[in-house]
Amino acid sequence: MAARFLWASRVASHLRISVAQRGFSSVVLKDLKYAESHEWVKINGNKATFGITDHAQDHLGDVVYVELPDLGRSVSQGESFGAVESVKATSDINSPISGTVVEVNEVLTESPGLVNTSPYEEGWIIKVELSDACEAQKLMDSDKYSKFCQEEDAKH
Repeated sequence: MAARFLWASRVASHLRISVAQRGFSSVVLKDLKYAESHEWVKINGNKATFGITDHAQDHLGDVVYVELPDLGRSVSQGESFGAVESVKATSDINSPISGTVVEVNEVLTESPGLVNTSPYEEGWIIKVELSDACEAQKLMDSDKYSKFCQEEDAKH
């Protein structure tokens, strides 16, 4: 069993994902930043892509609707810009970093379940042009986010 976990750890490291440990089974990608409200952000130059984390979608259950913002809308770090509705609940989507919306994932209007099946790839929600890239320093890296989720889950 230990050899299998070691192998899985090496593969996960190569794929740049965290390995599930002690009951925490959500996928956390190493090259992203994370907000305490469970949104992820991938920064590429002066643009960023946002979505909700695997941990968030797992707790929400099957997503049935995603409310998307209008193009050109300004979003501010920590403020709501949309919502995700699941069979369990409706949850606000907060902006992990400030900017102007330059693209929305229209595919989610017809296939909101992509948020569940591919939260970091096909289930991304918006892309923004950053207004202050320094805000990313306030976000968690993958290790801190994994620990944050473990601690949060232990409380419930």
